[in-house]
Amino acid sequence: MATSKQLFKIVDALAEVQRSSGQQYDTFRVRGKVFGYFWPRTQTVGLKQTLSEQQALVAERPDVFEEQFTAGGFGWVVVYLEGVEADELRELVFEAWRLSAPDELVAQVPDLAR
Repeated sequence: MATSKQLFKIVDALAEVQRSSGQQYDTFRVRGKVFGYFWPRTQTVGLKQTLSEQQALVAERPDVFEEQFTAGGFGWVVVYLEGVEADELRELVFEAWRLSAPDELVAQVPDLAR
């Protein structure tokens, strides 16, 4: 089971992440582009993924992942922290960040998901 503390450690380890807190949720951005949200009340995180990854995650484990929305060719997934381990969460967060970060920034960062 992943915790919010682990989530923030994962997010903060990525390059050029800005984290902002609102009344209901925190928002994660890289160079102004949103790649994730965290809702403390429900201990869930919404992450940007490819459409195929969104569908695969939800189909495989609907008790852990649910479709949030689709936009701009991407599928956002709600992840229940209690249903994932920290390593899996790290992969999902890295992928969300990678899909939002500019290519030159991604090229400077080792692939943390491997």
